[in-house]
Amino acid sequence: MSSQVGSDAFSGPSLKSGANVGAALKAVRLSKGLTLDQVAEMTRVRLVYLTAIEHFRLDQLPSRPFTVGYVRAYAQALGLDGEAAVERFRADDPLLNDGLAAPIGVDNSDRRIGAIVMAAVILVAGIVAWNIAQRTTMTDAPPPPSAPAVAIAKATPIVTQGYIELGSPLPPPVESSAPAPYETPGLAKAMSGDDASAEDTPIADPTLPPLAAKFVAKGTIFGAAATESQMILQARKSASLIVRGPDGATYFARQLATGQGYRPPAITGLTFEVFDAGALQLFVGGESRGVVPVGKSTVAQLVPSP
Repeated sequence: MSSQVGSDAFSGPSLKSGANVGAALKAVRLSKGLTLDQVAEMTRVRLVYLTAIEHFRLDQLPSRPFTVGYVRAYAQALGLDGEAAVERFRADDPLLNDGLAAPIGVDNSDRRIGAIVMAAVILVAGIVAWNIAQRTTMTDAPPPPSAPAVAIAKATPIVTQGYIELGSPLPPPVESSAPAPYETPGLAKAMSGDDASAEDTPIADPTLPPLAAKFVAKGTIFGAAATESQMILQARKSASLIVRGPDGATYFARQLATGQGYRPPAITGLTFEVFDAGALQLFVGGESRGVVPVGKSTVAQLVPSP
């Protein structure tokens, strides 16, 4: 089964397809059954930029470093080599890679630099001259006039000998009352370790229907044929599902409607990524195996060996 998948991937479109790297990425995306909205959600790149890359409209893209990063992220989301996509992009648009050389015989030096340096020298010289003038003025100035001895004697307070009477002691300051320290709700329970796992577990939507014991087709089932795989992931409500292979290649990425499902191929090392608690139910051989947990799960985690 794995050899058939590898052969299909090899015979399909690649980064060498199309007139440019944008056409190649679009061809690979269509072969995987992905929409631009799904790629934008996976890469966090704006939809208008992905559209401009596919049509190779470089005037609608931001600066070149950002565009290179968007091309790399787009390719990696499709399971392709990001650096190979960047090399294809640079080969398709080599004009901006190298800077323009300066014309021979043209003086590129900025004459404003000399003017700025001259102004700075004049400013420093002015400051030094002003400090020298201030010091000279203070040195040549006459000493400040001194008051007559009689005036100084009259201004000096007379200290009397004897006992010094102190007034009655002041009352003690009013004792301040500090408010009670604030206690974060649930902090003590979290520190003690009680119910820590329950608080970290995502709460499923209470409006979801009860789990079905047997698989009942309620919508389109994507993926492999019924004779090739016994596993089905069925949406109990609208939910996103991303399936990647052991090498990180994206096998499936879609927003499933209620009742729709996905039958993964019989490949070892598949990883399922779910974002909503209780949104996807797992069936193996038509029997329910519960809901798929939020986050990334492998086939071995969902269906452990007996």
